[in-house]
Amino acid sequence: MANHDITLQKTPLYTLHQELGAKLVPFAGYEMPVQYPLGIKKEHLHTREKAGLFDVSHMGQIILKGEKAAQALESLVPVDIVDLSIGQQRYALFTNQDGGVMDDLMVTNTGEHLFLVVNAACKEQDINHLKRHLANQCDIHVLDDYALLALQGPKAGEVLAKIAPESSEMRFMTAKTLMLNGVECFVTRSGYTGEDGFEISLPNSQAEALARLLLADDDVEMIGLGARDSLRLEAGLCLYGHELDNDISPVEASLVWALSKARRVDGVRAGGYLGAEVIMSQLANGVSRKRVGLKPQGKMPVRDGAEIVDEKDNVIGVVTSGGFGVSLNSPIAMGYVPSDYAEAGRELNAMVRGKKVPMQVVSLPFVKQNYYRG
Repeated sequence: MANHDITLQKTPLYTLHQELGAKLVPFAGYEMPVQYPLGIKKEHLHTREKAGLFDVSHMGQIILKGEKAAQALESLVPVDIVDLSIGQQRYALFTNQDGGVMDDLMVTNTGEHLFLVVNAACKEQDINHLKRHLANQCDIHVLDDYALLALQGPKAGEVLAKIAPESSEMRFMTAKTLMLNGVECFVTRSGYTGEDGFEISLPNSQAEALARLLLADDDVEMIGLGARDSLRLEAGLCLYGHELDNDISPVEASLVWALSKARRVDGVRAGGYLGAEVIMSQLANGVSRKRVGLKPQGKMPVRDGAEIVDEKDNVIGVVTSGGFGVSLNSPIAMGYVPSDYAEAGRELNAMVRGKKVPMQVVSLPFVKQNYYRG
């Protein structure tokens, strides 16, 4: 294990995490805080009630520059990038030839370039994918020397407005360059908790000072990966490697809303991305399985990997994410079931250590999303 630790990367907030008593674990090649002395449950509730600060510097930050950058990126995502307005952000998906999802990402039009944030575990693969397909169409620049902080929760807007009053003009999925603590930061009003919040990109060398400034606010606590996962699960948000994978399509993942009209069959720029034929066929003809919310009965959590069985004990699906919904004080899960079983109210069972746990298919999200739309 010691030899393995040598290879783990550290974020610019590593020293701060140690100082704050974080429990550090290997995650996507980095040594990351899973929780702080407050504990996952209290961290989770604090984010839902006030504001949590997350170190997400392990994520990949990439700039695409050039006149044809938007058209180029559209060859890899089923999303409208060409008509993305300056200062607007959009959720996107890298698809493969079979219509599966290689990664999900955020794309922002800064006016000067496209700013991409990709998942940490897929970062190297995504960079290679971009270089392989787009290197002769636009400049691809990886921001290795930039940190990413996420301030999330109902008090996030209030907290940031004290430092940068103009942040209060921002709405969900918009972006601005703001001066925070004397540093130029690129800020989007977005996040991964279902709450209002911001993601702040800034140079590595300035990250700790800004984190300390934000933590000095009584409403802000540092939050680890444990609560980040329980918060996103309650919000019904997909996690790559769980709800999304190379053999799961956006249609199966119930992400049809993310497939822009401009790129669909009758759209102005229909298809033209990897796997377009498969995805358009699924939009027209339906899919055999779907991602659903699942509410186990009782108090026993149903974890990812648990088999889902029907009333005759036939294995029909699998749980992809599961745990305890802290805000709901009950277990929750997401998984894939045949489309015939995907309607809300359907009774199913999960197999946990050889025992059947009754579950009901429910609508997502589990907890109301509170994004700030102005």
